[in-house]
Amino acid sequence: MAAQFFSALADNALLIVAIAALRDLQAPSEYEPLLKTFFTFSYVGLAAFVGAFADSMPKWRVMFISNNIKIIGCAMMFFGVPPLFAYAVVGLGAAAYSPAKYGILTEYLPHRLLVVANGWIEGLTVGAIVFGVVLGGMLVSPEITQKLQSLELPIDVTPGEIVVFAIGLIYLVAALINLYVPDTGVAHKPLKKNPLYLIHEFHHCVALLWRDRLGQVSLAVTTMLWGAAATLQFIVINWAEVRLEMELSSSSMLQGVVAIGVAAGAILAARMVSLKKSVRVLPIGVALGIVVCCMNFVHERNVAIVLLILIGGLSGFFVVPMNALLQHRGHILMGAGHSIAVQNFNENLSILFMTGLYYLMIKMDMPISWIIALFGLCVSAVTYLVYRRHLENQRQHDDVAYLEDMSHPQSHPK
Repeated sequence: MAAQFFSALADNALLIVAIAALRDLQAPSEYEPLLKTFFTFSYVGLAAFVGAFADSMPKWRVMFISNNIKIIGCAMMFFGVPPLFAYAVVGLGAAAYSPAKYGILTEYLPHRLLVVANGWIEGLTVGAIVFGVVLGGMLVSPEITQKLQSLELPIDVTPGEIVVFAIGLIYLVAALINLYVPDTGVAHKPLKKNPLYLIHEFHHCVALLWRDRLGQVSLAVTTMLWGAAATLQFIVINWAEVRLEMELSSSSMLQGVVAIGVAAGAILAARMVSLKKSVRVLPIGVALGIVVCCMNFVHERNVAIVLLILIGGLSGFFVVPMNALLQHRGHILMGAGHSIAVQNFNENLSILFMTGLYYLMIKMDMPISWIIALFGLCVSAVTYLVYRRHLENQRQHDDVAYLEDMSHPQSHPK
């Protein structure tokens, strides 16, 4: 949990610093959502390989290697590589890291504790987002920049380079903590060297999870929600600058406000929702999209803070049970690393699609009010369709009995 916190802290701080770097280079504004696109491309392009990689050795070793890849990406930005490409290398490390950080939960814990464990992980990740965006916003603020410029250092470095170096040290802390993550003792699968075999195996895993009656519901919801969450990061910054007249250093902190709500929602879900009752949170997703549309009617900062906390709270309460259900179904059907890789593939494909769509909307100079309305209605509509699908599954099969039997490996879909 500590390693995940520091690694996610650096990821989010570096995102804000990369946005500031693009603005310093006077890059077009539509390049900013492309940062997330470049970051998540590895999740999709390497999905067939990172799951097998995560299951081939102890999870702590996978996390250690992945954090070192992030350090390389951070170093590239320090040495002047364009932010889009440097952040893409950080995304490569994140893609390899993710199957290990979530897969280790199913190796450590019985299925009845997965919702609680996901609540802790999501809560800490959200805490990392809060402090990460706040830290990034502080580091790019004019006050910090002026203080860094006034420093008399023995080497010739810019304030931006100092900031990137500091974030690199956070990645280093996360990598060192990984060395203290114990081995779970779970047997590891030898890594197949034939890439065609890995691609075929991954395709089989994707089809298997989408055919599973409970897996398809949780996978569809988490796929939509993670794409929405990634896009919301940029929508909040744009909305705050247009409607609330806030600068980047301040508007980026509003992402932290959303994250506080997510943490609260995750904690409530961990306390109130069991794995067997996880599908009952689906109507929350419909409400979430409607609440997002309410952003168009807010012009005061205090009201905005309350609304963003509510959006975050609904998101956290919604995603944690769905995430736990998906992890458990995937662990039973194909193994922890492979299932997380399938989840990452679908969720980050959604991120690529939704951030790409946001990029086109910005390039077309679409008003932020239209973007927010389309965004919120999309979330509500998709969740409603998934909920209808779940009700249809319930009419055809006894899902309650199916959930109670989930802990047994023989409970594969017919």
